Parts: sequence; structure tokens; C-alpha cells
Amino acid sequence: MNEKYVAQDLEKKWQQYWEDNNTFKTEYDESKEKYYVLEMFPYPSGNLHMGHVRNYSIGDVVARFKKMKGFNVLHPMGWDSFGMPAENAAIKHGIAPKTWTLDNIENMKLQQKALGLSYDWDREVATCKEDYYKWTQWFFQQFYKKGLAYKKEAKVNWCETCHTVLANEQVIDGACWRCDNTVEKKDLSQWFLRITEYADRLLTDLDTLDHWPQRVKLMQKNWIGRSEGTEFSFEVPSINERVAVYTTRVDTIYGVSYVVLAPEHPYVERIIENAPNKAELEAFITRMRNMSDIDRTSTDTPKEGMFTGSYAVNPMSGEQVPVWIANYVLVDYGTGAVMGSPAHDERDWEFAHKYDLPIKQVVAREGEEYSLEKWQEWYHEDGILVNSGEFNDQTSEEARKNITAALNERGIGEGKVNFRLRDWLISRQRYWGVPIPVVYCEKCGEQLVPEEELPVRLPEDVTFESGAVSPLATSESFLHTTCPKCGGPAHRETDTMDTFIDSSWYFLRYADAKNDQAPFDKKIANYWMNVDQYIGGIEHAILHLLYSRFFVKVIHDLGLIEASEPFRGLLTQGMVLKEGSKMSKSKGNVVSPEEIINTYGADTARLFILFAAPVDRDLDWSDQGVEGSYRFLGRVWRIVDAYNEEGKKNVTGELTKDEFALRRELHRVIKKVTEDLDNNFNFNTAISAIMELVNAMYAHKDKAETINSALANELTRSLLLLLAPFVPHITEELWHELGETTSIHTENWPVYEESALVVDEVEVVLQVNGKVRDKLTVSVNITKEELETMAKESSRVQEFTEGKNIVKVIYVPGKLVNIVVK
Repeated sequence: MNEKYVAQDLEKKWQQYWEDNNTFKTEYDESKEKYYVLEMFPYPSGNLHMGHVRNYSIGDVVARFKKMKGFNVLHPMGWDSFGMPAENAAIKHGIAPKTWTLDNIENMKLQQKALGLSYDWDREVATCKEDYYKWTQWFFQQFYKKGLAYKKEAKVNWCETCHTVLANEQVIDGACWRCDNTVEKKDLSQWFLRITEYADRLLTDLDTLDHWPQRVKLMQKNWIGRSEGTEFSFEVPSINERVAVYTTRVDTIYGVSYVVLAPEHPYVERIIENAPNKAELEAFITRMRNMSDIDRTSTDTPKEGMFTGSYAVNPMSGEQVPVWIANYVLVDYGTGAVMGSPAHDERDWEFAHKYDLPIKQVVAREGEEYSLEKWQEWYHEDGILVNSGEFNDQTSEEARKNITAALNERGIGEGKVNFRLRDWLISRQRYWGVPIPVVYCEKCGEQLVPEEELPVRLPEDVTFESGAVSPLATSESFLHTTCPKCGGPAHRETDTMDTFIDSSWYFLRYADAKNDQAPFDKKIANYWMNVDQYIGGIEHAILHLLYSRFFVKVIHDLGLIEASEPFRGLLTQGMVLKEGSKMSKSKGNVVSPEEIINTYGADTARLFILFAAPVDRDLDWSDQGVEGSYRFLGRVWRIVDAYNEEGKKNVTGELTKDEFALRRELHRVIKKVTEDLDNNFNFNTAISAIMELVNAMYAHKDKAETINSALANELTRSLLLLLAPFVPHITEELWHELGETTSIHTENWPVYEESALVVDEVEVVLQVNGKVRDKLTVSVNITKEELETMAKESSRVQEFTEGKNIVKVIYVPGKLVNIVVK
């Protein structure tokens, strides 16, 4: 054995050994209890960063620990490999997106293997490969047949430079997040998935996710945004139409002083047709439409509006109120129109003050005085109705029920549950994505591609300067086809799917990754699902996790799996920072995983990143911390070698008092590490306990001439087994140095003995008038009287009690004796 620990000499050796021996290959085996651990798969950008290293190290510890605990562990990896960066690289460097992506996958896979991660690489998936996206297209067709996929005209954020639709989150200050060019609103015919059909289930089933962070569940709850209220109509005589509004506060209807329409509302053009300032109104509408939805609804954005010149009739009071257009109302949220009741809504209050609109109190609270000078918190709360006709003196709750009933009787209103959640827009006018398997025939209309013709393959004869359509439209070979119904000429859909579709079911494919007859076998998927532990960043708390939950519910309803939730447990790990900031090339504070592995080895990188902070907190990178982790592994290397030599000396007999104490420390640490890893993810405290054990082993070695051989062997083997999930290479090397022939990662996890934890003796502090004067090591079974006698006989105690009166003796069992003297 080398005297010095040199990581690079042994890590590649054991990585090759694991590969050659299929150490981490997983088989479907119903006789074993399964455990499915999964880290979110990466986009193949070309290189791993420290956030990846942290994510994968966490998952790897869980996978290795559960395997040693006897579980049949599924721990796969793959690539979320469609998306715009590959296409942009193709445009910039003249390299095919497929080539760029597959090259990046190869490089990142080598980096993952260099970390010693225990993946079953036989289950690897890449979403851009035909054997995967064939089934993505197949799922789209199942959604379509179930009425959950549909096409409609919609106003979207369009970036002319990137030639694609942008999500609201990708529009910053009216500009594209990638190219900084101005974004415009465009009417496009787009594909949607009807996620709103599942809004109630997505909300209520959050209560079943006991092993998810409360913070993530709250984020999803707010995103879904369920509310109970009333939908009713205002008549607009100038166009002879009724405008529907939705409100949760119909009890304030008598305080309505204006109605606001979204700039995109279908009635706007007719309402402003005869307005004297029509040109001014049209310019305002265009400007509002080109703002992003996020900016329009932000609390920081000033509320802007214009009066249309038309009036609406309040259905309860009969009063005429002005119809306005404003930036803060969105056409696809609710009905695209809202009532303004400024006395009891802070946003309406600000708008009314800005534009000098009436403010009429209709809800009062006992002991409170209403003033128009300053908004007070109680204004928006429930109370007793005033200035509300026949509903005066009713509570807000009573009035909501009774006013809704009155509107219902007149046929112009009803109680309604509303959701903030909108249907999922999945069309993308880009090349590098899953083609939507639909064709259009002049005679037969919209038709699904027959299942036996899947996959609809991405063509390679495309150009990327294609204007407001997908590059797929530039491929003549792709575009023209025949109608599956009548056999006549037809053309293909040229949009591709949002890449969130690909990542909404990949965890199911891992269960049966080589299946070419179905996306997965139902029996196999039912064995592995749900994912027991999912690990990834908080930034995916809403979209990816929500879409995956939606997909699994639909797949459950299709009868393909029993699970109705994808992830039983969720861990959102913190970021890796450098000098308090997120690592980024622009800040020049990036630490390369390759550099750390080449200098110190993968085990050091893993150990530091798991020890430096609790996994759910941000971690600040520390070069000294990395150095310290490397030194600790050197100490492990030397102490295992030393104890291994002791174990060969055949020292037998009863354990000495110090050996008993050392064995007790070993079993305390086994217990502590086991509890820290068993679904608690307290990796930093587990590693800390192992460090304490190593210190105890060194301390014993320094003061004892020999050590019981059986204890020496128990210590070395247990220490390596405890460390194995964290630092797999050094433990494998040392395990074989002990003479073992099988992989340490196929061994059983050590079990602590309760009897070994029993303490026979304790150290008791002796005080005189509260000051420590001596210490005694005594039997745990010593009586109060015996201990008091021994304390008084202590020569150190006698120095401070001689010639004085003992007033009393304070006794704390197993801790101290305090003699009070005067």
C-alpha cells in the first residue's frame, strides 16, 4: 500500500472496475423492496458546474446508502437534450444541433463518470433521440384523443430575432431575455394542453405530498390560484352587449364606480369605434398589448388606463359607470374584464385616486371610521354592508351568498370557482424539439399521424432564417405528405413541442428504457413508481414539477400506471456560491469541477460539497475547506493502514477500559450516521460524526501500545462502510487492502449494538461553592451517599473545605456534586 494517499492513482481504476463488473446495474425484481432515487437530468450544455456536482453527490449518497441497506435501488441518468441553445449554436457556429448536442452529452457523461456516480448507464435516455421522442409524440396523441390537446388562436409574446414564441417569464422589460430585442404581441394559432382540467386535483393532491418542502407546495398552490367567487355581467348599451366579470367580493357590487377591460378584450374595438379620441386610444392599446403580462400585473408597475367614452350598467344599483381600458387586466385571466370597487380594493383605490374616479364605501366595521385620505388595511376586509340597498346590515359573507342568488335569479350571474392557472401553451416555432404529430388536409382537416408511422422524424434539410414560422417549414421533404384519412395531399404541423413536455415523463422511461413496443411496461413501471426521492433546484418548483404531476395524472387516467403523483419525496438543494455570489463566467468566480478532480480527486470534491453546509442551504465555496477535506482523507488512509496492521497481530483477550470506550464511540457514530442518512439528508453532521470517530482512533493509537485485533478489524471495516456512500473510491481501495475481494458497495450497512452504547462509568465534576475543584470517574450505579463520601475525601476538595462548615451538598446524578461551605 502506498504510504501517501494519491486520489488520481486509484479513482480511474475503480471506475473501470465498477463498469466492468456492472456493480450498479439494476434489475426488475419484485422479491426485493425497491428504492428509486433520481436527480433532475441536465441540459447538455457541454460541461458540468458545481451545482451539478452537489446535486449528483447528494443523490449518489442516497443511492449507495439504500443499496447497502438492502433495497433494490434504481438510480438512472439521462439528458434533457432538446432546446434553443443547440439551435443557437448551430446558427452561430454552423454545426448541426444534433452533433453539438451529442458531443456535449459525451463530454458531460465522462465528467459524471469521473465523479464516481453509481448510475445504471444501461438506462440512459436522451430526449432528442428517436427512441425517446417517438413516445413523447405518442403521449401527445393520447392527450389529443382524450380532448386534452387542442389548437386555438392566441396572443403570444413573439421575438422576431429568435423567431419564436416566448413564455411570459422570458420577457424582461418588454425585451427578449436572450437577445434583448423588443418583443411584440402576435396572434398565432397555437397548440395547448388542457392542464386546467386537472387544476382541482393538482391542488388537492398537494396535501398528500408529506415529504415535499412546504415552501414548494405553497408556490404551486399560489400558481394554481383557486378562488371561489361570482361571475356576472354588466350591460354596455352602446354596443348592445353584456361584459362578464369575475369577483371574489361581490358584496362590494354597490361600490363599483368603473369597469375595466383588457386592451385585448374582443369588445374593445366596437366600444372605441365612435370615441372622439379613437387614435389616442388605439395608440394606448397597442402600447399596453406589447407589455409583458408579468410587467402588466407586477405590483411595481404603475397602473395606466384610459376612459373609452362608453358606460356600463351596474346590474344591482342600475347606476351607469364608465368603461375603462387598463394595463393591469389580462384577457386570458378570468373574463378579461374586472369591476372597480375602489373603496375596498387597494389596486382599485390607487387607480381611482390617479384618475379622479368616485370612491363609495359599502362595507363598514364597528368602531372604525372610513376616510378617503389614506388607505387602511381593514378597508379590504369583511364587515357589515352599508349603502347597498336591500342588503344593508348583512355581513359580507351573507351578502355574497344573497347577491349571487339575486344575480342568478335574473339570469346574469352565478357562483363560480376560478383558477389562476392557464392552459399550457406547448407550440414552439423552433427546429430542435419534438415535431407535433399532426397533418392538415384541405378535405379532412386536422389529422393525427397514424401510430405505426411514429416517430415523425426531424428533417435535416432545414434553414434557420425562417421568419415567423418554424425552420421545419423550410424542409420540402418534411412539409409535404399525404392525408392518413383520404390519401390526398396534406402538409405537416411545423411547430415543435415545448421542451418541458420531454421532462414531464422521463422518470417513467427509466423504468423500462429499452422498450420499443411501448413507452414502458405497466407492470415494471408500477414496481418502480413513484420516485422515492427526487433531487433538484428550487427554480423548478413550479413549472417542471407541476407539468410532471399533470402528466402522471393523465397517464394514470389512461390506465397506464397506478401512481397518480410522480415524486413521493422532494429535496431542493441550495446553490453553490463563491464569495457570496452565484458562480458565473461573467463574474469570474467559476470553480471548475474538472480542475478540483484533477488536483484533489473526486472523493475530495464530493466530501467537501456534502460537508460544507446542510444540503438545502446555499453553500459558499472555500478553497481551505477543499484542502481540509483532502487532508481528512489522508488521515483516513493512514489510520486504516495502521489499524489493519494491528488487526494482523492476533491480540486477543478482554477489551481494556479504553478499548471499551473506543468501541462505544464506534457504535455511537454508526447510530448517528444511520439516523442522519435515513431520509434526513443530514450529510454534514454525519460526516462530522465520522471525523470524530477518526480522531478517537488516532487518540487511542497514540496512547496504547496494542489494540485488540478483533476490535481493530471491526473499526477499520465499519469506518470504511460508513464512508463508502460519500467517498466511494478511497473506501473501495482500502476495503480491498483489508483483503476483501468483493466491492464495498455491495456490502451490508453496519448495524449498531445497543449493548455497546451502554456507559459503565461517568465523569463527575466536584465543586466547592460552585467552582470546579476536581473530577472523578465513577460507576454509573454509584449511590448518592457513596459519591458524597468520595467527594469529601478528595484532597483537592479538602483544600477548600478544611476548617469550614458544610452548609449543604447539591447532587446532580451522573453530572456533579457541589459542596456549599461557609
